[in-house]
Amino acid sequence: MNTETLPSQHALSASDPRLPRRTLLAGALSLPWLGLSMAHAQESPLKLCQSTALTGPLGDLGSAMHQGAKAAFAAANAKGGVNGRKIELQTLDDGYEIARSLANIDKFLADPACFALFNCMGTPMVGAMMPKVLQSGMPFFTPFTGAQLSRVAGARNVFNLRASYADEAEKAVQHLATLGIKRIGIAYQNNAFGKEVLQGAQQAVADAKLPAPIATTVENDASDADKAARSLSEANPEAVLVGLAGKPALEFAKAFHSLRAGVTMYALSVLGTSANIKALGESARGMAVSQVVPLPTNAVVPVVRDFQQAWKSLGATAEPSHLALEGYINARAFLEALQRAGRNPTRATFIDAVWTLRKWDLGGFEINATAPERSASHFVELTLVSRNGHFIR
Repeated sequence: MNTETLPSQHALSASDPRLPRRTLLAGALSLPWLGLSMAHAQESPLKLCQSTALTGPLGDLGSAMHQGAKAAFAAANAKGGVNGRKIELQTLDDGYEIARSLANIDKFLADPACFALFNCMGTPMVGAMMPKVLQSGMPFFTPFTGAQLSRVAGARNVFNLRASYADEAEKAVQHLATLGIKRIGIAYQNNAFGKEVLQGAQQAVADAKLPAPIATTVENDASDADKAARSLSEANPEAVLVGLAGKPALEFAKAFHSLRAGVTMYALSVLGTSANIKALGESARGMAVSQVVPLPTNAVVPVVRDFQQAWKSLGATAEPSHLALEGYINARAFLEALQRAGRNPTRATFIDAVWTLRKWDLGGFEINATAPERSASHFVELTLVSRNGHFIR
């Protein structure tokens, strides 16, 4: 079990004697979006709690998003916090296991110092957490899932930011329709995540007036990935939508590429980590991957520039990724809502502040909090995996 708090060993706080005063003054001017006060920096930290996968089959996803969030919080803490309040992020590893995630949530809900749950990860885990979250009324900020199960009408304490899996599937289908492709195959995971992708793709196909897609399932342990690949290959699709994550995605993609190297696979953002692309090797070349945040190397976008600066200041050695940028954006949204909640925020005033984030431009990325049942962002763009394994637009 892994517990981390901020500030980390990579970022010095404003009160750290190792940080020269001239550095503090310069830093205070370099990120005007923080709008922070250093006068009350000695107040007790505001504690956020996170259950995510730092190990296990999707540990690379959880770790990347966690590091991105740490970069944003560390940048805020280095300048005194929000309204003089620093942010402490307590993270427990659940290994992408439901039982461990629920045990973590029980600990957090029993902790009176826990102000909000932040960026908890995974459709199965979030689905299991939801009854406890709804009963508690605790802020449940940016759960990492594109599934509808966390988008509950009237649940104002739950704030979903990332575009839905249906949004991602729709983007891929719309692109295929513009290319004149009609025979679309879908490999989807036999769980809540995969079924939601399937439903979104089927609706998008119907809207585009294309023939019904050819669908096949893959079990969570990937035991039938080869069989699913052969089944779709024999159906002779012109393109394949990969509604899979973790091992099932990797095993299916490798098997299908060996059978139909000329057929483009369209994967969702959950596949888009450097570790996954490296593991796929040649099977990833030319693959299209939908992304729910901008390209993390595109410094033309202001929020990406801010992210790159915070990432560098954190001392992170990993290459900046879409998932790290997503974690950063989630944290920036939290900081903005907290700023709007005032100097003495309560959970209730924070929740009210969250729903004032209407058409808020976070430097080239719009956040529009309209209703609990809708995502606050519908940003989706398609990227391609290049010959050297990098994402390009």
